[in-house]
Amino acid sequence: MDPDSLQLGTKSLWSWLVRLLSQDPEWMNAKVKFFLPNMDLGSRSEALDPSQRIIQQLRELYAQGPASWQTFIHCVCMELEVPLELEVPLLSTWGHGDGFPSPLEAGEDCGPESQLQHGIKRPHQSCGSSPRPKQSRKQQLELAKRYLKLLRSSAQQRYGGRILGPGQPLAFPQAYVPPVLQWSRATAPFSTQEGALMGDPKAEDGTDVSILDLLNTRADKGPRVRVLLGKAGMGKTTLAHWLCQKWADGQLDRFQALFLFEFRQLNLITSVLTLPQLLFDLYLSPEEGPDAVFEYLEDNANGVLLIFDGLDEALQPCSSGETVDPEALGPALTLFSDLCRGTLLPGCWVMATSRPGKLPACVPTEAATVHMWGFDRPRVEEFVGRFFSDLPSQEAALAELRANRRLRSLCAVPALCRVTCVCLHHLLPGSSPGQSAALLPTMTQTYVQMMLALRPRGYLPANSLMGLCEVALSGLETGKVIFSARDIPPATLAFGAAHGLLISFCICISPGRQETGYAFPYLSLQEFFAALHLMASPEVDQDALARHVTLNSRWVLRTKARLGLSDHLPAFLSGLASCACRHFLSQLAQRDEVWVSAKQAAVAQALRKLATRRLTGPKVVELCHCVSETQESELAGLVAQSLPYQLQFHNFPLTHADLAAVTNILGHRDAPVHLNFEGCPLEPSCPEALASCGQVESLSFKSRKCGDAFAEALSRSLPTMGSLKKLGLAGSKITARGISHVVQALSLCPQLEEVSFQDNQLKDQEVLSIVKILPHLPHLRKLDLSRNHVSDWTLLRLTEVAVTCPTVRMLQVTKADLIFLLSPPAETAAELPGAPDLQESASSRKEAQSRSLTLRLQECQLGVHEVEMLLAQLRKGPHLDEVDLSGNQLEDEGCRLMAEAAPQLHITRKLDLSDNGLSVAGLYRVLGAASTCRTLAELHISLLHKTVVLTFAPEPEEQAGMQRRAVFPDSHVPQTPSELPLRSQRIRLAHCGLQAKHLELLCKALEGSHHLGHLDLSSNALGDEGAAQLAQLLPGLGPLQSLKGESQRIVLGGAGRGRDLSAAGSVPELPAGAEFLGSGQRCVPRSFCLSECQLEPLSLTCLCDTLEKCPGPLEVTLSCKGLSDQSLETLLHRLPQLPQLSRLRLSQTALSPRSPLMLADIFSLCPRVQKVDLQSLCHTTLHFRSSEEQEGGCCGRFTGCGLCRQHVEPLCWSLSRCEDLSQLDLSANQLGDAGLQCLLEHLPRVPISGSLDLSHNRLSQESALCLVEMLPSCPRIREASVNLGSEQSFWIHFSPPEEAGKTLRLTECRFRPEHVPRLASGLSQAPQLAELTLTQCCLGLEQLTVLLSLVRWPRGLLSLRVEEPWMGRAGVLTLPEVCAQASGNVTKISISETQQQLCVQLEFPRQENPGAVPLRLAHCDLGTHRSLLVRQLMETCARLRQLSLSQVNLCDASSLLLENLLLSVSELKTFRLISSRVSSEGLAHLTSGLSHCPHLEELELSNTQFGEEDTKVLMGALEGKRRLKRLNLSHLPLGGSSLAVLTQGLSRMILLQSLRLSSNGISDIGCCHLSKALRAVTSLEELGLSHNQIGDTGAQQLAAVLPGLPELRKIDLSANGIGPAGGMRLVESLALCTHLEELMLGCNALGDPTALRLAQALPPHLRVLRLPSSRLGPEGALSLARALDRCPQVEVISLAENSLAGGVPHFCQGLPLLRQIDLVSCEIDDQTAKPLAAGFMLCPALEEILLSWNLLGDEAAAELARVLPRMGRLKRVDLEKNRITACGAWLLAEGLAQGSGIQVIRLWNNLIPTDMAQRLQSQEPRLDFAFFHNQPPAPRGT
Repeated sequence: MDPDSLQLGTKSLWSWLVRLLSQDPEWMNAKVKFFLPNMDLGSRSEALDPSQRIIQQLRELYAQGPASWQTFIHCVCMELEVPLELEVPLLSTWGHGDGFPSPLEAGEDCGPESQLQHGIKRPHQSCGSSPRPKQSRKQQLELAKRYLKLLRSSAQQRYGGRILGPGQPLAFPQAYVPPVLQWSRATAPFSTQEGALMGDPKAEDGTDVSILDLLNTRADKGPRVRVLLGKAGMGKTTLAHWLCQKWADGQLDRFQALFLFEFRQLNLITSVLTLPQLLFDLYLSPEEGPDAVFEYLEDNANGVLLIFDGLDEALQPCSSGETVDPEALGPALTLFSDLCRGTLLPGCWVMATSRPGKLPACVPTEAATVHMWGFDRPRVEEFVGRFFSDLPSQEAALAELRANRRLRSLCAVPALCRVTCVCLHHLLPGSSPGQSAALLPTMTQTYVQMMLALRPRGYLPANSLMGLCEVALSGLETGKVIFSARDIPPATLAFGAAHGLLISFCICISPGRQETGYAFPYLSLQEFFAALHLMASPEVDQDALARHVTLNSRWVLRTKARLGLSDHLPAFLSGLASCACRHFLSQLAQRDEVWVSAKQAAVAQALRKLATRRLTGPKVVELCHCVSETQESELAGLVAQSLPYQLQFHNFPLTHADLAAVTNILGHRDAPVHLNFEGCPLEPSCPEALASCGQVESLSFKSRKCGDAFAEALSRSLPTMGSLKKLGLAGSKITARGISHVVQALSLCPQLEEVSFQDNQLKDQEVLSIVKILPHLPHLRKLDLSRNHVSDWTLLRLTEVAVTCPTVRMLQVTKADLIFLLSPPAETAAELPGAPDLQESASSRKEAQSRSLTLRLQECQLGVHEVEMLLAQLRKGPHLDEVDLSGNQLEDEGCRLMAEAAPQLHITRKLDLSDNGLSVAGLYRVLGAASTCRTLAELHISLLHKTVVLTFAPEPEEQAGMQRRAVFPDSHVPQTPSELPLRSQRIRLAHCGLQAKHLELLCKALEGSHHLGHLDLSSNALGDEGAAQLAQLLPGLGPLQSLKGESQRIVLGGAGRGRDLSAAGSVPELPAGAEFLGSGQRCVPRSFCLSECQLEPLSLTCLCDTLEKCPGPLEVTLSCKGLSDQSLETLLHRLPQLPQLSRLRLSQTALSPRSPLMLADIFSLCPRVQKVDLQSLCHTTLHFRSSEEQEGGCCGRFTGCGLCRQHVEPLCWSLSRCEDLSQLDLSANQLGDAGLQCLLEHLPRVPISGSLDLSHNRLSQESALCLVEMLPSCPRIREASVNLGSEQSFWIHFSPPEEAGKTLRLTECRFRPEHVPRLASGLSQAPQLAELTLTQCCLGLEQLTVLLSLVRWPRGLLSLRVEEPWMGRAGVLTLPEVCAQASGNVTKISISETQQQLCVQLEFPRQENPGAVPLRLAHCDLGTHRSLLVRQLMETCARLRQLSLSQVNLCDASSLLLENLLLSVSELKTFRLISSRVSSEGLAHLTSGLSHCPHLEELELSNTQFGEEDTKVLMGALEGKRRLKRLNLSHLPLGGSSLAVLTQGLSRMILLQSLRLSSNGISDIGCCHLSKALRAVTSLEELGLSHNQIGDTGAQQLAAVLPGLPELRKIDLSANGIGPAGGMRLVESLALCTHLEELMLGCNALGDPTALRLAQALPPHLRVLRLPSSRLGPEGALSLARALDRCPQVEVISLAENSLAGGVPHFCQGLPLLRQIDLVSCEIDDQTAKPLAAGFMLCPALEEILLSWNLLGDEAAAELARVLPRMGRLKRVDLEKNRITACGAWLLAEGLAQGSGIQVIRLWNNLIPTDMAQRLQSQEPRLDFAFFHNQPPAPRGT
């Protein structure tokens, strides 16, 4: 077409277009507003006629450029009824970018005028670039007034209403409803006057706040900063614009000026700015006088509000320096920082919005933070009511919401609420009730329904949608949320504009330069479109799609201030993977549903992988969102079962939607769960999401942001949570109103066992209202009201409740604590079907009636008056177990009243009156009142330490009963009451400042006591006068057994037993430190201590003469600076004359170097000596056998004594005369290589039967080689271990000569090449050696090869284990080279690259069938590579029976070698491949090799990295393995097909004895198939199915098979999803397995019903019972304990992580073989520890006790300390994370000092200060306070 014709056609087209648009001026106005958001539609065109107005608007649009004009033309053709003859030329002329002809006549002005913000036309003025002209005050005010008027008028123009076309999904009129706002951090945000007008004058954390309250404060100076935090879609931007609208309407009249900036627009400004440029050039410029206007704003800054939206999207760096000069240049974020700090525009108001995350450092710490929580239920209904204009639609929509809980949860997010209303607007007409809501089950499907509403006549505009999706994804990937017309194709932009999927606004890209920007209405909508592109685009493969399925942590990160833009992208991808979206995606992608389902499967598989990981709290929430969106119940079940038992959520915000997603997933879980929310900002309506969640067993909230609204929501959910047992609500801001709601709800929760209201600032009335519900909670065990405000009057009310309430057993009140512990009345045995011991119901009722109460009122400021009231209450109450009134203000009178009342109160354990101001005068009164009490066992008073403790013992009759019930190891026959020792009182009055003048009154106070046995007056000020006076007063004290006075110089020469002692010899005076403990009763140990004395031979003779007349057993401790050889010889020769002597200690007494030789003679001189212990020639201890003890081995320990070569021969000669020397310790001496060689030469003459320790004796490789060479001459050596590294250990263990098989371990011996032949020669001379271990001995590949080639035996088996660092790098191809050169037949090979270890077993002599090897090699594809190695290896390994590869990487070459080896060996019976990696080709080699091993008896492939398809291929190798006895495939993915192959093979393995399939993902269906296959495997002895997904259905299927396995000895079903139904069916079947020895059912929700049923039929041969985390209660635990008492073969018991409380097992008959008991985290307290400790004493074989993470205190420590010395085999006690103080730790140390063989007691994280812990550990190294275990691990049971 020629130019003239083109011009003529364009004019004609222009005329047609004007006539068409004149018919719909409203549509034209809307489009102009969209493309020209700042244009004034009214003021300039009011006088024009409609046609002229259309022409003017077209000119404005045309002037925007080609992109905008083309998009507008597409909108015209898409949205209006355009005739076809007009549409074609419109699109051909103006709809493409080929040409852009002007439709205007020549001479007409077509250039756009400068469009500034809000459509005000004026010349551009740049601010800040020229000096400020001076203005008069009047001119300044006038200019400022004009600017402020201009600012408000422009805002009114912008927010005066937006006309949007009908039928557009997101283009409905805005119905604004303010969201829920909640203070998070505020500094007095309300002024006194404004608070009365705007709301509650209190604004603390967690307080709800209205929008207008955001901008009120008391502060008149400094920065006034508000930060609004809300997740995407909560309405932050909408709120910012709404505030602008309110200001434009005059409702925020306190502000003269308001400026709104969006960081997504400020990010486009690349240049630096001044503050005037930010305000005027980028927002609205004054018509004139900008400097004067800015000066006015500075002077009136308190009336200026600046709003910054999207702080989390800021891209510019924030300067750390401060800017004071307003003319200073900086990025926008720096200006924002200075505004917040008050350095720019001081006094102004700043408000910012942001998503939760790490705020930039520029936000001041004093800024008030407000959380935006979206909509609660009333707000949702208000929004829906405003959205739907007509009443019928409104009522229908509200009915859908009220009937659908999930839909209400979606609407809690304002953006989703709007989308939901759009969908309901289109779905409600013509649909039945409930049908519309059913189409909106998830967030994703709600958006999909919105997209389906776009279909004109059922047609989905796929191309337009995909274009918009591509734009959305590119924006997310580049961090772009604002697009220009150049970024979006015109047709796509027109489509988005037509349907309201894009919004437009004016953006300033630099001062004075503006253009129109486009964005999606919500960020979540952009994410949805991006997800659509990933799912529907053929350019995105499955791998790329799976990479986008990630979980974003929402924790505050110090290193990541800026958040990403893809918050919801994984959730949208997951939602699109739902089957319900398949048809929609098929239409959008224009592909078949098979193609779509493959992509959906990739997303589901990615979610499955995430479900198997250990996730943090935020990622758990994200995963629950994603899986909920998929609506796949199987996937939800997998995630639910994989969640941990304890779900922790710490320090990140949680909304109602978050908790709803978690609750939805928990609904697919069988096992219970504990939810713990700590420090999380929570939406007030959050708890409503937990309604009817039956899986939550424990629920805990700890947050200052929880207020009354939160409590009210929680109270609505609590009664619906039927499984809830533990509720915690701590650290909140709940007032009396909120507490009243919670209390009412608690009364409807009778199943609760523990309730905590810690740190809630509750007052008296709230506390009392909570306590009143105790009768309504029959199962409650603990009520915690700690750290609240309670008065003295209320405290007495609480004690009255404790006394009168029949279930309370403890009330503990301190400054911080207020705790009720309760014992619910136990159900009678008749109510439990089949429960054992039915006769105990009557005794249970009697026990409930005669309950005991513990009362601890510490530091409560109680005085005498309160004590009198307290005593009046206690006299009417039950028996008291303990009363603790320490730290009060009782003084003398109050202490006397309590001591006098003690007999009437029937206190059975302790009365603590410490720190109550007791004086010396009051001490007499307490003594006089307490000493007459029949049950008093001990009275301890220390005025210096403010200690007053009265300890009581049971009545004699009760004590007799206890003695009959507890049979101790050293008392095999129960004593009758007449044989019981009489109880003697112990009174300790140390550190009381007593002087001689006090003794008469003291003794007078003690005269009333008839059972005083021990009196301690140490650390007083009696002096010589007091000592003499005390000697005269002793006869009046009755049968005193001991008198202690360490710090006095007491002469026992005046009366009674002391006179007998001194008359026996010439020891006239016992000096300082002397102590003699006598007794008038038989068989009570006596001790004699003499320190700081000169012990000459004559004195020792006299002393021994005196001791001969003392009855035994007797312990003697002597201490002096030094003891001569003559004195030592005198003492040793007198020892045979002291038969009553049990122990002799020479403490801190230096001996001569000859003393070890003299002490070695004592074994022959005095056969009663059992042990000699000499340490560093300073500490000597001799232990003696009693006459009743049988003869046993002796033990000699001579450590650090300087023994060298010259001492060895005489020492061996002395020890050779000992008949039975079981242990000899010569460590830490100076023997050296020569001394060791001499010792080994004389060793055959020394009768050692146990062990010899030669560690730390300066030994070298020579000693190790000498030991190897001496092995043949020492036939009694059973095991030797040498470590020449830093450990420096050298041990030799002996056994009778007839025992075959010796073991030698050499570690870090650093052998050189010349040592290897000598080592091999020595080994060749020791054919009785069975096992040799060489660890890090510097043996390289060459040296090891030489060693194996040189070792030759005539006959026998040698196991060689070598550990060297180079073995971790050598690989599977290199290590077999060593085996190929061995001189014997290799029968076993084990390789572990991670452990750097090679193990081989050699058989001598080497045998080989010459014709067999070529026959086997004929089946191997050797090729030419390494053929010689393979031939040698196969010759050497001709008789290989076991091959183990652990943690290796099998490449193609190594797997080929492995295949050849498997093909060549004919006797292979065991093959193990553990935790290894195998290539695809290697898998084929491995399968081929295993297929040719028909004689295999054991196969293990556990934890090897195979995919599901690889596993299926590998299962094919099981075909024909009919001789297999042991099979372990744990951690392999056994899907449906691979499991089918396995079960088919199992049915033919009739000899199988062990099957382990742990962590294989076996579900109920898989368990059903497996059970059918097991029917044929009747020889099965072990079945391991732990850590799978077996539920009740699978357990019942398995239970049906178990009776058909008569040989079953071990079954492990731990960590599955088995509940009570499946558990009870299992234990019924297991009762028929009479050979069962090990039963492991832990980490299943079995509950008490299963335990009760198990107790009825425990297998008679049971050795191991593990039931940790099984939801057992006290009832089930007690029934199991009674049943276990009848199982004498039990070795291991684990009941950890169960709520045992009062049901802790204690045994009456004893378990003689029990080695380990695990009671970790079982809520065991001091009350239940006493019978538990008594039960330990009935288990003599116990080696390990695990009691960590319980509630044990000092009383429990005292009980344990009492029994420790009697437990000879105990090695380890774990008491971590308890409540033991330094006092309890000291008692444990005392128990260890009494001869216990314990290796370690773990005490980490108890109530022990660090300095005290260090002091205790220095005194007793076996006390371990560290986080990591510092001691060698104790032996553990299997």
